[in-house]
Amino acid sequence: MRKYDQPGHWSSRLNSREQRLLNLFRRLGSGEQDSLLDFAEFLSARCVDQTPTATEPLSIPRPENESVVSAMKRLTKTYPMLETKELFTQASSLMTQHVMRGRAALDIIDELEQLFREHYDKTRAQNNS
Repeated sequence: MRKYDQPGHWSSRLNSREQRLLNLFRRLGSGEQDSLLDFAEFLSARCVDQTPTATEPLSIPRPENESVVSAMKRLTKTYPMLETKELFTQASSLMTQHVMRGRAALDIIDELEQLFREHYDKTRAQNNS
């Protein structure tokens, strides 16, 4: 019997969805596990309730060797005034292209920056009309 199959072990307290995710995770190789974790962090960031405080984008520089997940977090902080539901739907598609199809992080981050800027410009134009 494996250690985590023993009664009382934390894994025995997982609901069926959590257990299913854990089983799938264990079947993946190390690189795929990292990708799954990156995607889970991205999805988790969508759920964070942020109160918009700024009306103009904040100046948060893009670091070298930034990951796609870190870029999403940075851009969300840079544009706190944006309604994220529609934005994250589109950003999720880009994130999927990176995680599942292997598109280069730099290309995805460039597109994410453009996406956030376009949403900001659109929101600003709507608010000024």
